[in-house]
Amino acid sequence: MFDLKGRVAVVTGASRGIGRAIAVALAGRGAYVAVNYAKQREAAEATLEAMRAAGGDGELMPFDVTDSKAVTDAIEGLFARKKAVHIAVANAGVAIDNLLLRMSDDELTTTLTTNVHGALYLARAAVRPMMRGRWGRFIAVSSVIGQMGNPGQTAYATSKAALVGAARSIAKEYASRNVTANVLAPGFIDTDMTASVPEAMRAKILEATPLGRFGRPEDVAAAAVYLASEEAGYVTGQVLAINGGLYV
Repeated sequence: MFDLKGRVAVVTGASRGIGRAIAVALAGRGAYVAVNYAKQREAAEATLEAMRAAGGDGELMPFDVTDSKAVTDAIEGLFARKKAVHIAVANAGVAIDNLLLRMSDDELTTTLTTNVHGALYLARAAVRPMMRGRWGRFIAVSSVIGQMGNPGQTAYATSKAALVGAARSIAKEYASRNVTANVLAPGFIDTDMTASVPEAMRAKILEATPLGRFGRPEDVAAAAVYLASEEAGYVTGQVLAINGGLYV
């Protein structure tokens, strides 16, 4: 079950956190995984090492998700080398927290360009080889904040909610070619990104989480493996929440 041998995948923002866990989990199931990163090469190399330790393999794929041409060139290059692109995980993202009235135009643009445009650039580039092979899995990593909203995170919530509409539209556009599109919506996951959250806020979130613990990157990765698998072939246009009951 969930055998990904022979599948070719790309995971953006895979140098750390949730992206790394997804890359390692996909590789552990047999997929060849292209590890995308923008700047953190050493961290991306550590992801590749972890993938190989899990019994898988892959390659490093440096590009900035906000650069449309770079994304397209990278996916076309992967297809030229491996003759297929089966799985694309749009995980790269930024969180710039501020009250809406205090957010600058640059902060808004950075958030939306990275989180929304970056995911759409990846989907647009990857769907062509998926259609050609009549098999594909597009997975966007959203957030519980995109579902429930949160003070001080209007731009972030907007960007993550946008991924739901995007995935559902992609699901309808390419279902006839056996390409699915789904969304992962993690809750509070212990990563570098959440490490700076003040202790008082962490305690408040933990109290509001029925399962009584924070999530691990591996919790999200397990859901990604499922959505990437043959077994999830009848699942498309859906949002799979991994939040411990924080938002139900």
